[in-house]
Amino acid sequence: MVSSPAAPATLDAIDLRLLELLVQDARTSQRGLARELQMSPPAVGDRIARLERLGVIRGYRADIDWAALGFPMQVFLSVIAATDQAAIIRALHAIPEVEEISVVTGSIDLLARLRVRDQAHLRTILLEGIWQIPGVSRTETLLSLAETPRKDFVNGLIEQLRAEKG
Repeated sequence: MVSSPAAPATLDAIDLRLLELLVQDARTSQRGLARELQMSPPAVGDRIARLERLGVIRGYRADIDWAALGFPMQVFLSVIAATDQAAIIRALHAIPEVEEISVVTGSIDLLARLRVRDQAHLRTILLEGIWQIPGVSRTETLLSLAETPRKDFVNGLIEQLRAEKG
């Protein structure tokens, strides 16, 4: 699903600090968050519920090491769509190994990230899956040679939001 831009949510300093704490450890109890924020647990619960309703918090996820589960290869796939992009996106979403799809500008239409076991697995997905999708005009496959640890960009963006509030 492609989301459309929305007006930014209005957050105060406590909301921003709460987001920082949840990003550090989304499993922290409301009691623990309340202690850190010097608030009551019900007040923290209300704030979390509000941030969820606003769409600021979209969910809580486990960070899985896919290599430990037998999917060590990360692949980026650029796609040029000759026809209906929405149908192609739906078809790509149906492929279990497709982790993420972005609609992009430039010389390609879509950029997908996949997780595969090895080159033989990738070949099967390309031949039997992606290249069979009606409307896919051309693809380019880029193999990730190494992954760096995820950058914690949240604190930097939250600091930027704080600075904008003055």
